[in-house]
Amino acid sequence: MSAPPLVVRGTRPAPPASTWWLRASACAAVALAPVEGYLTAVHGQLAKLAPALLVVSWVVVRVRQRRVPLWHPLHLVLAALTALLLVSAAAHTQAPFAWEYTQRWLPFLVLTALLVDLAAREVTVRALMGAYVCGAVVAGAGALYSLVVEGSPRATGPLQDPNDLAFVLSVALPLLIALRPRRAGRGVPVALLVGAAVVLLAGMAATFSRGGGLALLAAGTWLLARRALPPRAVAVVFTGLAVLVAAAVACGGQVLARALQEKSFIAASNVDTREIRWRAALRMLAEHPVLGVGPGGFRGEYAAFSHNAEIAEQTPVAHNMFIEVAAELGLPAFALFAGMAAVAMVAAERVLRVSADRAPMLAVQAGLIATTVASCFLSEQYYLPLWLLVALAAAADLRVRRRKVLGAGSSRDQ
Repeated sequence: MSAPPLVVRGTRPAPPASTWWLRASACAAVALAPVEGYLTAVHGQLAKLAPALLVVSWVVVRVRQRRVPLWHPLHLVLAALTALLLVSAAAHTQAPFAWEYTQRWLPFLVLTALLVDLAAREVTVRALMGAYVCGAVVAGAGALYSLVVEGSPRATGPLQDPNDLAFVLSVALPLLIALRPRRAGRGVPVALLVGAAVVLLAGMAATFSRGGGLALLAAGTWLLARRALPPRAVAVVFTGLAVLVAAAVACGGQVLARALQEKSFIAASNVDTREIRWRAALRMLAEHPVLGVGPGGFRGEYAAFSHNAEIAEQTPVAHNMFIEVAAELGLPAFALFAGMAAVAMVAAERVLRVSADRAPMLAVQAGLIATTVASCFLSEQYYLPLWLLVALAAAADLRVRRRKVLGAGSSRDQ
């Protein structure tokens, strides 16, 4: 019979190695998502390694523990959406992109369900937020490097499309409020948070993305309205950004002028092309309202439904996540997809009502608002931010429910 673990009064016993491994795997998978372009440049499958290790580790640990995953209503939405995705893919097996895009959807659905369980048990919500912010800061620094040092017309960094990069950075910025120091002394030092905010804002500015700017404006308005963002903090961050921009203009004025000129040229054509693509997507939805045209079907069917409106681009994305999902998977799946975000917003609000620390869930809500706004102009269903935020809201809700059952009172740590 083995002796019980030695516990010093006032301390908690160290968690088992499997718990530490799950925490590290989860944080690594989340932190590497914003820089997946760098990983893919090294090897085509390298970006999939961290999520795959996380899934395998989670399965092994749960089997050894003989514990079933914690259940949340979000899991029903994810399961139903997965079923409709597979049915739509099966109905369009001959489509050129059906299998490829089904493989893109499934990992996000699985990872979201898994993160809900992990963030409700082993990993705190703040830890995953911090991991994502760290990855986004690296991406923001890469954006600045690509613009200033490499002389790219618009910052790209780890992602090929500057607009996608702006989306990734815009979602990271609201999460900073959840990382600030708390009364218990835990949290990231203010100087580091300000530095991170400046890098993220400067990286966003370097993309010249209007959609990213609108997303950030909407998130900031939400945080100010809910009194989660001190006006003084906004002034400090924007002062730092102004200094950085002034330095960039002084050192690389010609590069910035060329980037602005190219952006103005692209912006004029983007309005017309997006209108054409949205109309084509709506035609697809009107003709295939139940199961859509299949995963990736917008790309495959675009030329036919747009009547070859874009000779130079025959297989584009819709540049609107909601219209694209509806066109490809049908109205029932779209209702579930939109319902997923609605469930997350409601869960976050439910946690806010009983939690003494409001910052994490306000950050999640602001991030979801930024995602919604940006996705009106971009196809962002294949990037982690939406799925991560949904999982964090559901996990925080589960933590509150478990504490109520155990009679532990309000949250000490999310």
